[in-house]
Amino acid sequence: MKTGNNLNNLHVDQELDLRGEICPYPFIKSKLILEQMSEGEVLRVIVDYYPAVRNITKSMEIEGYHILNVDKLGEIDTAIYISKPRI
Repeated sequence: MKTGNNLNNLHVDQELDLRGEICPYPFIKSKLILEQMSEGEVLRVIVDYYPAVRNITKSMEIEGYHILNVDKLGEIDTAIYISKPRI
């Protein structure tokens, strides 16, 4: 998992704004969207609940998804970039 702002060549296919949501809903909603996406596509998930960052990243890796980057957007908001693996 990468952290920081190295997103110059990253194409985001869908964005999911989950600010205001608490666990486990950010993971569940993110996974439902990813299941509908095509292989190799990237989902950007924005959360403002810090425990959701760890929950989403760990759970997605366990499920076989790739965490491309985690980017702090300010004091509270965080963007998580997840790709659906190519099979």
